[in-house]
Amino acid sequence: MSTLKEAKVGQTVKVKKLNGEGAIKRRIMDMGITKGVEVYIRKVAPLGDPIEVTVRGYELSLRKQDAEMIEVE
Repeated sequence: MSTLKEAKVGQTVKVKKLNGEGAIKRRIMDMGITKGVEVYIRKVAPLGDPIEVTVRGYELSLRKQDAEMIEVE
């Protein structure tokens, strides 16, 4: 089991599960990140925050804390 935060730049991973509750989970889902969707890691800032990803053709920036809640395979 790994999280989006641990994925490497240039990798495409598939979302397995979203952890977290309420507003945090809703914010992640509002970005189009849901179970089964593929996420491409474009860039990670030097300190690991933010993580820039491409989801469903959209370029997004994720906070490190949010990325830790997204389980991927």
